[in-house]
Amino acid sequence: MGEAVKKTETKESILSINNIEVVYDEVILVLRGISLEVPKGEIVTLLGPNGAGKSTTLKAVSGLLKTEDGEVTKGSITFKGESISNRDPDDIVRRGIFQVMEGRRIVEDMTVIENLRLGAYTRRDRFIKDDIDKVFHYFPRLRERTGMAGYLSGGEQQMLAIGRAVMARPEMILLDEPSMGLSPLLVKEVFGIIRNINQEQGITMLLVEQNANMALRCASYAYVMESGKIALDGTGEELLNNEDMKEFYLSGGDKDRKSFKNLKSYKRRKRWM
Repeated sequence: MGEAVKKTETKESILSINNIEVVYDEVILVLRGISLEVPKGEIVTLLGPNGAGKSTTLKAVSGLLKTEDGEVTKGSITFKGESISNRDPDDIVRRGIFQVMEGRRIVEDMTVIENLRLGAYTRRDRFIKDDIDKVFHYFPRLRERTGMAGYLSGGEQQMLAIGRAVMARPEMILLDEPSMGLSPLLVKEVFGIIRNINQEQGITMLLVEQNANMALRCASYAYVMESGKIALDGTGEELLNNEDMKEFYLSGGDKDRKSFKNLKSYKRRKRWM
């Protein structure tokens, strides 16, 4: 693991999470001292089973813990060298971080255009229409949808949620399960667009995803979480070829995938840590 970490240190980190702990309702410890780096302009992915703390990590960065009676009680989160630990969500958006929530969270009784304009609510410039056209460049299907957003398909709603994030002109986007509920064909399309936005706009991305194969092929670096801790990290290529990753994540589908529930007693446990 040490050798893999050194590879990220050669690039400037825009986001640094340093040994943070997160507590809900003042008693429930969810994150247990995790640290990770997100290099500027890169896509980094967080993998792990349900309940590992992936979404909580994103909410700790975006300031949304407060909406769920959670807080960072130890450690620090810095963005571009400045602390953002426990800051308000609107302040963090203005600093350049925008989160695309799990489940899309679009406003269903607003049109596509109104949803996109909502993403630009912190802006005061005159180029919002130009950026709407830019979103339509990435998601041409949305240009054809003039009705209420609630009538969009699941894939179109995910496209709209990502497009709304682009409208904020962020330096970093946090993506929580962008492939959830999508067909394999749409998953491939959405991830292709995520790569294009990253490469063409230079937007840094921290991605939480259950589709490990797709995420590792999209990301330059990856962290695997387990029970609120980082259990494994490395480049996307390294983890695609890692024997434990193959066995627990890349085995060809949920039916054949081994459960993490018994990992503590599994003979390969020592290789993870």
